[in-house]
Amino acid sequence: MSAEPSTALSALQNRCNAALVGLLGHGNSEFTADAGPHLVRLFEASAYALTRGGKRVRPLLVYAAASAVRPGCLEGSDHDPAGIDYVACAAEMVHAYSLVHDDLPAMDDDDLRRGQPTTHKAFDEATAILVGDGLQARALELLADAPEIDADTRIELVRTLSAAAGLRGMVGGQAIDIGAVDQAIDGDHLETMHALKTGALIRASVAMGALAAGASEEQQGALDDFADAIGLAFQVCDDILDATSDSETLGKRAGADEALHKPTYVSTLGLEAARDKAATLLAEAQSALSSFGGDAALLREIADFIVHRQR
Repeated sequence: MSAEPSTALSALQNRCNAALVGLLGHGNSEFTADAGPHLVRLFEASAYALTRGGKRVRPLLVYAAASAVRPGCLEGSDHDPAGIDYVACAAEMVHAYSLVHDDLPAMDDDDLRRGQPTTHKAFDEATAILVGDGLQARALELLADAPEIDADTRIELVRTLSAAAGLRGMVGGQAIDIGAVDQAIDGDHLETMHALKTGALIRASVAMGALAAGASEEQQGALDDFADAIGLAFQVCDDILDATSDSETLGKRAGADEALHKPTYVSTLGLEAARDKAATLLAEAQSALSSFGGDAALLREIADFIVHRQR
């Protein structure tokens, strides 16, 4: 696959974008201007953070994992696609919340995200904090309400996403990241940090797509191996891009990790070794999908896209 998504993946990105607009909820009657300008502004800021660009990797993984487990489900042949859309959008809302909070002055203090001002710059810091809080809560609400998915599975979806976003996942990884500034850490500690900060939500996205489609224990195990490898590859490639690309291409501040004295795979391993690690992880991810045959074509494309992307 090239550095750009295929037609099939682009169609799924568009599907997610359309669903996000509807499922955010700001178009509902209870959130009209009659509710007051402050609530309207909060929803405008939430839409700004959620819908203005993005690769949609996590919802793509939800869709692709569901398709690998139950081929045809994205066409609605044997699974209501609305339920999958709720799950995909929940994953993206948690990701968007994490970016809004990561960009805050108390965290990475970034002014640019996806080529535009970060949410706290476009609005204000307090609004950005509330946007993140609201998106995380809305994500869990979507999983609880996902249509045509049984109650036990919805509970497991909520548990999976909550764990990935919380102290034992993304938030915990961010805490390690903050504590690692100006510190020399070895490869094992770096991998642990990113397995939580970046990898946890990627693994959860794959797991949730598989759960929603009724995956067997064997299928879940193979998909988790895939997600482990590609989640780490995502961060390795992020570190490579941060070190080698420019701000215009990335749509965010290039060289930010070096400026903040954060450990990365490039600073720890060196550029060429980091590239070799990404290639090895991609091979491991592809190998984990062998039992799915052609049914995992979308997952294979996403893995290639993650490693070969330019931003």
